[in-house]
Amino acid sequence: MAKILIVLFPDPVGGYPPNYARTGLPEITAYPNGDTLPTPKALGFTPGTLLGCVSGNLGLKDWLEAEGHTVVVTSDKNGPDSVFERELPDADIVISQPFWPAYLTADLIEKAKKLKLVVTAGIGSDHTDLNAANAKGITVAEVTYSNSIGVAEHTVMQVLVLVRDFVAQHRLSVAGAWNIADAVTRSYDLEGMRVGVFAAGRIGRAVMERLAPFDVKLSYTDRFRLPGEYEEKLGLEYKESIHELVKDIDVLCVHAPLTDETRGLLNDELLGTMKRGAYIVNPARGAIADRDAIVRALDSGQLAGYAGDVWEPQPAPADHPWRSMVHNAMTPHTSGATLSGQARYAAGTREILESWFEGTEIRPEYVITQGGRYSGTGAHSYADEPENDGKNS
Repeated sequence: MAKILIVLFPDPVGGYPPNYARTGLPEITAYPNGDTLPTPKALGFTPGTLLGCVSGNLGLKDWLEAEGHTVVVTSDKNGPDSVFERELPDADIVISQPFWPAYLTADLIEKAKKLKLVVTAGIGSDHTDLNAANAKGITVAEVTYSNSIGVAEHTVMQVLVLVRDFVAQHRLSVAGAWNIADAVTRSYDLEGMRVGVFAAGRIGRAVMERLAPFDVKLSYTDRFRLPGEYEEKLGLEYKESIHELVKDIDVLCVHAPLTDETRGLLNDELLGTMKRGAYIVNPARGAIADRDAIVRALDSGQLAGYAGDVWEPQPAPADHPWRSMVHNAMTPHTSGATLSGQARYAAGTREILESWFEGTEIRPEYVITQGGRYSGTGAHSYADEPENDGKNS
């Protein structure tokens, strides 16, 4: 039997919801690229309910305990006195979400002598030191594509919020004001703007497909160039590097994984090469941006706006400058945590656990590291010499 340590975000301040705004979820039978949705043998939860918090427990606790496993579910994850760090040394499996990540550093992995499997309920496993996981032969898996479309939708929303200057206009409305001149002095149409997409994986492609009908001029950069027929269909212009991409665009959408290459990439130097008054939407990882460089660019007017829902660290401290910087449209890390997305990544997490306990193969698209090396999606997104499987996340 295994000990499973599950780190989830806290319950709502007012308590676990007794009811919801909507009943049930629309039926989705496949992902846009044809991949099937998670197919666990059972769910253990009602789709459309709050699953990513402690009381929701991803619908896993009753099932796992009925199978004889020991389950610890907590939101207390930071510091040596946290439940997470106290329970980690004898845990066999750790599960957490990118929105409330259990940071598995190399030091903590060294202390976790029994750890064999790390599961990200969602997409993005950079809160685990993947090199250390490989060194220990730990399998790292995530529920690829489970919330990709949700993140893409959130990205498009934030692009429009910035360009139209929605936040300022909404605040005027709430305050009882009606000064239209004040409301529109920073408001523009998205139509005709140049939008650049950094990394054209599942999310980046979904963003481009959703922005194309706005009659924008789309360009992108990625480690792998997309097929010519796809570029032609969306009118895409390929750029060899992020440095080439940002030179003449009005909006930058960031969808790259956090790696040594991308950490701190959006710095003073790169921002200084962008068109004055450009916008950035970053739903990828907060650490891809230099925190203070973003603030300086907004203060100087080099950037007209910055939005995203990823921070460094997470949760962000109350005094994080992105909370109060000018012309921001930040959200907590919620883009992939809709009730719709939670149903998919909870189901995918259970599918991964079922495969693990049965000794059968975990879907390759879910695998990040396995057997001491990057594998599956990890071989494409995180390896120094990535494999081109055409399905990067």
